[in-house]
Amino acid sequence: MAEATIRDVKTILTAPEGINLVVVKVETTEPGLYGLGCATFTQRYLAVASAIEHYLKPFLIGKDPRRIEDIWQTAMVSSYWRNGPVLNNALSGIDMALWDIKGKLAGMPVYELFGGKCREAAAVYRHADGRDEREVEENVRKYMEEGVRYIRCQLGGYGGRGQTIRSPEGALPGAYYDPDAYARSVPRLFEHLRASLGFEPELLHDVHERVQTIEAVRLAKRLEPYRLYFLEDPLAPEQLDGFAAIRSQSATPIAMGELFVHPREWTPLVSRGLIDFIRAHVSAIGGLTPARKLAALGEAFGVRTAWHGPGDVSPVGHAANLHLDLSAPNFGVQEWYGFSDRIREVFPGCPELRDGYAYANDKPGLGIDIDESLAAKYPCVNRLPDWTLARLPDGTAARP
Repeated sequence: MAEATIRDVKTILTAPEGINLVVVKVETTEPGLYGLGCATFTQRYLAVASAIEHYLKPFLIGKDPRRIEDIWQTAMVSSYWRNGPVLNNALSGIDMALWDIKGKLAGMPVYELFGGKCREAAAVYRHADGRDEREVEENVRKYMEEGVRYIRCQLGGYGGRGQTIRSPEGALPGAYYDPDAYARSVPRLFEHLRASLGFEPELLHDVHERVQTIEAVRLAKRLEPYRLYFLEDPLAPEQLDGFAAIRSQSATPIAMGELFVHPREWTPLVSRGLIDFIRAHVSAIGGLTPARKLAALGEAFGVRTAWHGPGDVSPVGHAANLHLDLSAPNFGVQEWYGFSDRIREVFPGCPELRDGYAYANDKPGLGIDIDESLAAKYPCVNRLPDWTLARLPDGTAARP
């Protein structure tokens, strides 16, 4: 066949489960040859869609889809100012779609292009929440019965719930929480879980940047007896200097980086041995191309991957994560949201979860597709999420 070029770029906005998803479809001049990518920045999905439609689409038309690295590099600097979650997610949608096309051209799954499998499937972790310790325990046991070995445990959501909040008159609306009450509740939760479940399940916890450095140090120390698989995002991205204090006083493994938007943000943490797991929303750093390089950086320093995988990663993004997981020697664990029947109808070819492991199919490319007519039946809704408006008891705005 003649050499294919990029003919069109489509942005597909859909919310089958009420979570705004952004999927990019890159079409080529070769009939039937196209690729899909995830560009989901659910809180600002319209900004990402605009960046793709008005800037990246004109930039890409007519280009050779096989030249992934050159397209990534030139697209990144085409706006002169670069990085940030909007532009990175827009570029990620393109980048993943190009890898999908590359795999289809080669007639093999993307993980084969990355050097082949290091493992047959990827161990996942699921999220267990509850109103009290016993309800969390019940939800952990349910996952254990399904064969899941890694489970993230939260007591009443991020920052906790059921706290007595005393705010001044006229305090502004928001998602209020008490950092001190929350920090006290976490060791009690894991004391209960280990006493009830023993040390066989691998337990995790997400601080979600809800405490200051000194409290993060104290919390990491207090959690040591319960042997967490990792403590996630104990500090905000603006407080990276605090990781040295945590590491110097605690042996609790640390995962960090869900909110990072540039691989260099991990460099001091990885190179100085201050974290144990790379947490990245792959589309927020620009897609598979930079994620592969970030994984290699971690491998050089003994740091493992734990890519972000909640509901606001599209099934295309989950498939991309899984191809990284299968091919990276320093894979740790994969966050897993779980696919409903509705999601599977919209996105045929979703990875399968069996006995705590995620399996990719052997189809060329990322192995996943989208039913555009069905996706259109679930339109996105433009609204601001309440949970991001975190506030301290006195009304001060806090990190979510």
